Amino acid sequence: MLRQARAAALSGMAYLGLASGALADAIDGDWCFADGRHFSIRGQRITTPAGTTTEGDYSRHAFRYVIPDADPGAGTTVTMQLLDELTVRLQPRADAAPELWQRCELEVSMAVAPATAAPLKGD
Repeated sequence: MLRQARAAALSGMAYLGLASGALADAIDGDWCFADGRHFSIRGQRITTPAGTTTEGDYSRHAFRYVIPDADPGAGTTVTMQLLDELTVRLQPRADAAPELWQRCELEVSMAVAPATAAPLKGD
């Protein structure tokens, strides 16, 4: 009985591990660069570092778009390749050095905590 419980627990943990890894294994999401720029990809839609929303060529691990007229560098094709769960290599134009972008960190604010939250034990 104990052996069956352990096997079930290990199977469940393995399944959860695979599922969470699979969710992060896509270029979709919010990406940040060290200089403060950021962009977001949601399927074929991208919000560019300049804040313009447009569409591009999407695959699970790559993205390509033409910079819109309203943005600096308009008309230039930008390509991206997902290197791992946390890193995208962005090629801003054919003759430029590639840039390595990281997934943006989630910001947590105490301002969103409910006012009725109970204090932690020991406080």
